[in-house]
Amino acid sequence: MHHPSRPLAYVCLALSMALVGSYVALSKPLAGVIPVFLLAWLRFGIGGVAMLGWLRKPADEPPMSAQTKRLLFLESFLGNFLFTMCMLYGVSLTSAVSAGVTMAAIPAAVAVMSWAFLRERVPPRTWAAVALAVLGIALLSLSKSEHSAHGGVTQAGDNTANLTWLGQLLLIGAVLCEAAYSVIGKKLTGSLGPKRITSLINVWGFVLATPLGLYTAYTFDFAAVSTGMWLLLVFYALAASVWTVWLWMTGLKSIPAAQGGVFTVMLPVSAALVGVCVLGETLTGIQTLALGIALASVLLATLPPRKTASPASAQQ
Repeated sequence: MHHPSRPLAYVCLALSMALVGSYVALSKPLAGVIPVFLLAWLRFGIGGVAMLGWLRKPADEPPMSAQTKRLLFLESFLGNFLFTMCMLYGVSLTSAVSAGVTMAAIPAAVAVMSWAFLRERVPPRTWAAVALAVLGIALLSLSKSEHSAHGGVTQAGDNTANLTWLGQLLLIGAVLCEAAYSVIGKKLTGSLGPKRITSLINVWGFVLATPLGLYTAYTFDFAAVSTGMWLLLVFYALAASVWTVWLWMTGLKSIPAAQGGVFTVMLPVSAALVGVCVLGETLTGIQTLALGIALASVLLATLPPRKTASPASAQQ
């Protein structure tokens, strides 16, 4: 199977995470109009229609082993279905900026999972990166501005202010799901091509979302959704189900999972920028500090270790 060059792989990984950050932020207005389970179901359905041609097995693809089939299911359940549920509900209870800051913990989580499941050696500074990521998330969770921002909504009859803590926990769950997605995806790229992986895990996502999606669709007023929201839904579906997955799997064919984690820095940056520039949100001082600490964890977790001098060079 063709392996892209390292520069091209880097571009694919960076573009993938930038798109994820964009749809994480833009999913907030969508989740306010379309119920989460219906939104997830429509996402997988639209993505599946767009990838019908990718489902066909290539002539050079070996038969899938039982382990590969299990990994495909887990990749979809954790990286598609469960991540979507945690992310959409989490964003609906917090904000796009909050989601962006929390998602900055992904590189550290990827490094830890690479150590645990791929047997990659993780240097001590990665554990320090995990501590920094937790600190950044804790600062965000304790931010008074985050709670007060929802206070007016609560007085208007909505209970989301009291559930901000739950939204933050769901976003942390999304971080763990995304990290598992990266690690499992690296194993899958050894036996399947990016297009096949993308289309097959989307099929599983559609199957998993169908029961609750149909139940929600039965009582939903589709005519109440504006044309602009439908267009945003199509972009969200194509970005989340097709473009980001294909780009990520293409990049992982040439890049180790832990090293690929550095490019998830584009996720929180993109989500925060969209939240501020498009959705009219603001970065408070505590959120800026939390974002800076989280990005510091990215550098600690993903920068390559310094090369030690060889004995021969040390003697010169």
